[in-house]
Amino acid sequence: MRVWDSGLEACRRGGRRLGFVVVGVSVLLACQEPPKAETVLRPVRFEQVSTSRAARLRTFAGVAKAGLETQLSFRVSGTVERVPVVVGEQVRRGHVLARLDATDYELRVQEALAGLAQAEAAARNAEADYERVRGLYENNNASRRELDGARANNESSQAQVVAVEKRLEGARQQVSYCTLHAPVDGTVASVAVEVNENIQAGQKLFLLTAAGHIDVEVALPELLIADIELGQRSVVRFDALPGRSFEAGVTEAGVAMLGTATTFAVTVRLEEADPRIRSGMAAEADFRFPVAGGQGRMLVAPVAVGEDRAGRYVFVLDKGSGTVGRRAVTVGELTADGLEVLSGLAEGELIVTAGVRRLTDGERVLVQESE
Repeated sequence: MRVWDSGLEACRRGGRRLGFVVVGVSVLLACQEPPKAETVLRPVRFEQVSTSRAARLRTFAGVAKAGLETQLSFRVSGTVERVPVVVGEQVRRGHVLARLDATDYELRVQEALAGLAQAEAAARNAEADYERVRGLYENNNASRRELDGARANNESSQAQVVAVEKRLEGARQQVSYCTLHAPVDGTVASVAVEVNENIQAGQKLFLLTAAGHIDVEVALPELLIADIELGQRSVVRFDALPGRSFEAGVTEAGVAMLGTATTFAVTVRLEEADPRIRSGMAAEADFRFPVAGGQGRMLVAPVAVGEDRAGRYVFVLDKGSGTVGRRAVTVGELTADGLEVLSGLAEGELIVTAGVRRLTDGERVLVQESE
């Protein structure tokens, strides 16, 4: 029995030693530092900020129109008797576009002819009477008063003939006005009249576009109109002719605003005519403007500028430490050469151009040289 108790006590002391070993090992493992994860640097590209002193390139939307567009109308009122042309028809100078019923005007010609015959007969009678009285006066058989009366009647009759002749000429002109002719060679762009329609003098009925030069009219803001000069060069493109561009020059620069808008009309004329260009086609015209005051502008790649609730920003790269810092910027206009930065950057600084929206202020990055 004593032997059994001694063995049991020995087992208990051994168990306590084993527990102490397990606890010690656990504490040792807990004190060891976990292995550090390897830091992955985000690759970025960059560009150097520079100041451009090149002229600013601005693009404005416009509309093509023929170099000569003529709104045609009759000079007299009447009923349309004939319209021998249609939209799109090519016409030559003198071609008949429309004709009115000239019956009423021809009657006026006949009336004027009858009045002229009557005035001429009265004039012949007055002249003969004057010659008779002058003969009597020379023979002292008529008084001076009778001679003056006969002379005045003769002159009045001659003047009446002239007046009736003018009235006849006017009546004949009104008859000629009943036929509308094309003033130049061109194309009928619109027809706003039908046969048997009553029209008024001066009512616009036809739009004739002359063949030859093509103009493009654009609207420029008031801040730029002062920089436009006659003959200034421009490059024009049309949506309907992709891949084509046309050299042009300024022919007109507006001096008054267009309606209530703060813009001015500027017209450029294409140096090369293309039969595919028609009035009303949408166009874009490029103009280059000198930099104000001769100072340069900072132009950066648009992808380098990010925007969030705090505003627009860029990440400036410190190439020595390989870190980037967020910098607030103020931007101007977007041009074909880049986005203008008005403030926040200095010439020569490096800014990130790829991965901007995934960076954080002070982050270390992997610098990749821009291609």
